[in-house]
Amino acid sequence: MAENQITVKKQQELQQQYTNYKNSLQQLAQRIGDVEQEAEEHKLVLDTLQPLPKDRKCFRMINGVLVERTVKDVTPALVTNSEGLKKVLEELVKQYKRQQDDMEKWKKKNNIQVVQQ
Repeated sequence: MAENQITVKKQQELQQQYTNYKNSLQQLAQRIGDVEQEAEEHKLVLDTLQPLPKDRKCFRMINGVLVERTVKDVTPALVTNSEGLKKVLEELVKQYKRQQDDMEKWKKKNNIQVVQQ
């Protein structure tokens, strides 16, 4: 009887760990998607501004406030932000792969076989 309770408790712990792994992977995937979308928006804006004259007026949203600037003023900030987003995206992808590898090692170590994914 006591041995049966131990195995049930062990199963519950393993199930909880598996759920934690899946949730953290899902959260990372969501963040990767968000950063990809933001990087794509930056690229679209840069592509739109590139052929325009440098002294042309444009508007930029800064902390919820729409600010009037020139293309010459906005472009360097957009390039910097875009490069930063690319670095963040690379780091998130590395983190996701590392987490996925950890999960696979954990599954092998504990002899976990997923019935339904």
